[in-house]
Amino acid sequence: MLEKREHQKGATVSAPQSITSAPGEIIGSDEVSDKALERRVLLKTDIVVLPMMCFVFFFQYLDKQSLSYASVYGLITDLKLVGNQYSWTSAMFYVGQLCSEPFFIYLMSRLPLSRFVGVTIIIWGMICMCLAAPKTYGGFLVVRFFLGVAEGAVSPAFITITSIWYKKSEHALRIGCWITCNALAQIVGALLMYGIGQNNNLTMAPWRIMFIVCGVLTSITGIIFYFLMPSGPETAWFLTPEERIAAGRRLASEHDGGDKTNFSMPQLKEAALDFKSYAAFLFGILVTAPSPVLTFASLMIKQLGYTSGDTLLYGSPSGAVQIVAIWIGVLSCLVFPRKRCLIIIGLITIPVVGNIMLLALPLEGWPIIIGAWLGCCISSIFVLTMSLNASNIKGNTKKSVINTLYFVGYCAGGIAFPQLWTTDAAPRYLNGLICSLVAWGVLFFLMIYYWYDGERENRRRDRLAAEGVEHVYKSGEDITDKQDLSFRYST
Repeated sequence: MLEKREHQKGATVSAPQSITSAPGEIIGSDEVSDKALERRVLLKTDIVVLPMMCFVFFFQYLDKQSLSYASVYGLITDLKLVGNQYSWTSAMFYVGQLCSEPFFIYLMSRLPLSRFVGVTIIIWGMICMCLAAPKTYGGFLVVRFFLGVAEGAVSPAFITITSIWYKKSEHALRIGCWITCNALAQIVGALLMYGIGQNNNLTMAPWRIMFIVCGVLTSITGIIFYFLMPSGPETAWFLTPEERIAAGRRLASEHDGGDKTNFSMPQLKEAALDFKSYAAFLFGILVTAPSPVLTFASLMIKQLGYTSGDTLLYGSPSGAVQIVAIWIGVLSCLVFPRKRCLIIIGLITIPVVGNIMLLALPLEGWPIIIGAWLGCCISSIFVLTMSLNASNIKGNTKKSVINTLYFVGYCAGGIAFPQLWTTDAAPRYLNGLICSLVAWGVLFFLMIYYWYDGERENRRRDRLAAEGVEHVYKSGEDITDKQDLSFRYST
């Protein structure tokens, strides 16, 4: 509830022991001890929780990007793909994800999140292995559909998991860590496919072996995740009882109710009326619209006359360029914590330059290769738009709904926009590149309005706070960002 409250200075409390940290500055020893305990909790969380999330995202992207590598090692020929059929092998993955999202919205708010995600990881690894089996285009599409279904929970769940374990100020760095694994997977996957493809004694096509290897490694990761990933700080096996209390207190300072297993209709209604829900949906679409560059980059390079092996070697540095862009964005957020929208606008210029190079420069050698590297720099923007969702949405059900809306938009874009990239349009892919530039332009203006909306609401809440209006919050209460007037939006 809301009420006026007088904040009295000089309330009498028992004085803790204290130490002097600097001339004229006294710090309570209890406070120093609490801060040391909080740092220890954060370090342990980074050692256990963060690597597991990173490994899962690594294999998710490796599975996804392996389609691009398979395209230059015989997949198109073996399955006799023509016209926009290769585009549909990419799009069908997102059809599966899109179909699964409504169910996952509900399940993620009802089931223990880490166990649920662990099971889906194991299943998607098994389905990835099945991609090696189809002999026809239709059979391959069916398996791609179910792969998308199995992977549908991971990304939205990871945003929620990040907000369960970390403070708002820590989100960009941690999300940056697990999204960096996308770029690492791009490098490792290209080299892995190159190594498999150079073996002339294989009993099956190299691209089929690639899918089997990826699937086995993914399922192993899922088993580890299921057994080692706790549901939240209060049940963390790697924390002592004292540290669990400290972890809960650390997150309670930002009024996060943790991982709840009840579905709230009021929070669903609030999400339906919140601008940030629609912004999240548009973020998903607009970040995905240029992503076919990632799928078709290998084909663009090969069509310049390079061999399959050379194509992968020339394309692999794209992952390194993405890592640089990701960490430019993450570190910029640490230096300018209230300028995320401006940082996203700056990062948009990198793929815009790459797309212009692919459109305008002669179709030969290094200019196109470098243009493909820059045009693939999407993950950095993906990181920061996801971190805005993680930082600006409160309430267990509301977070699940809006995070899922982001990925519904992401899936819708992944279905629609590859249709502009057909083998008939090679090697320039004019329609697809123009669409990418338009999407980046729309995102530019959306980020300006997102910043304005957040700043306007923050100023309104500052005025209410000056008048003494606040929300009386109970520890562990599942409240939303709209209800908690002490909450401030990250812009």
